[in-house]
Amino acid sequence: MELATALWAASSGWLTDLPVWDSEATLVLAFGDRCLERDPTPLQELAGCFPRSTLIGCSTSGQVAGSSVRDDVLSVAVARFASSRLVKVSADVQGGVDSLTAGQILGRGLAADDLRYVLVLSDGLCVNGSDLVAGLLSSVGSEVVVTGGLAGDGDRFERTWVIDDGVIHAGRVVAVGVYGESVRVGSGSMGGWGIFGPERLVTRSEGNVLYELDGKPALELYKQYLGDLAAGLPATALLFPLAVRPDAQGDQLVRTVLAVGESDQSMTFAGDIPQGWRAQLMRSSPDRLIDGAAGAAAQCRVGHSGVGPTLGIAISCVGRRLVLGQRTEEELEAALEVLPAGSEMVGFYSYGEIAPGAGGRGDLHNQTMTITTLSEG
Repeated sequence: MELATALWAASSGWLTDLPVWDSEATLVLAFGDRCLERDPTPLQELAGCFPRSTLIGCSTSGQVAGSSVRDDVLSVAVARFASSRLVKVSADVQGGVDSLTAGQILGRGLAADDLRYVLVLSDGLCVNGSDLVAGLLSSVGSEVVVTGGLAGDGDRFERTWVIDDGVIHAGRVVAVGVYGESVRVGSGSMGGWGIFGPERLVTRSEGNVLYELDGKPALELYKQYLGDLAAGLPATALLFPLAVRPDAQGDQLVRTVLAVGESDQSMTFAGDIPQGWRAQLMRSSPDRLIDGAAGAAAQCRVGHSGVGPTLGIAISCVGRRLVLGQRTEEELEAALEVLPAGSEMVGFYSYGEIAPGAGGRGDLHNQTMTITTLSEG
């Protein structure tokens, strides 16, 4: 595999030359923000340089370029595989009810005996990430590594989109399958958050919409914990995600708020909040989040071939960026230091992360640093 990264800045254009590697075995990843809607020139140039390649990406809450996090840039990775093949599929999604179907469409388009890895990127505001992943896995099988994330929009929660063949699309999900015996995939996902406050019972919910905890309006109860921070919802909810699990011994999943409903006191999350599950608030500190990022990178080394270039795809939750503040780049530095020497890392800050969970099956996570490594060997 040949590998290169490039960077485009709104103020100065391309800061790095693009490699001349257009082919049907070339994967081009592009992560940017609102500046691309104002000026789609860099996307058009990418599409022009790589007409036969697979070009995907999404909007973000910060673009990862090596150990740096940037805004108003386009962070690009170009990987030309030597013996692996690529297939891209996409589907439209307009809400939670469409998410399972969209995942099934993706899965049916990708399923094959030699499928080894799927990267999936989704609009971040109009999707139930849990259903999306479940639908995809129902076709490709749980043995296939599935990672990716939900597009971001800073801390605004107004508009997100994906890049499909160099064109911006809201309300869409795009996925790329990588096939063949030579591809090597590593994945890792860790949080660094701790629980606090009483554990409560989810007494009323529908899919990813939470209405009641312990028989009380969910939003009203949540605001009591946030205090003065409640005025900044939904953005301030990123500082206090919700941990959910089926029972006292069940695996814990973390959920982030995407929207709140004042009229019915509801809270809409990026993934399912099943009725009857237990829920508890979470919080963290910068040091714990940085340690979590290093731990995620360490998990990836299991899938590394040990030879050749390695692409690292880092997808971290925007809530982590808000907690880390000026220390955000420390979690990227910690991750890059653990990855194989010479790794190139790109990625983005997201509204949700997709990666294998504790049981090895892909799922939606929130408030995690998720890292995927790709190499051939």
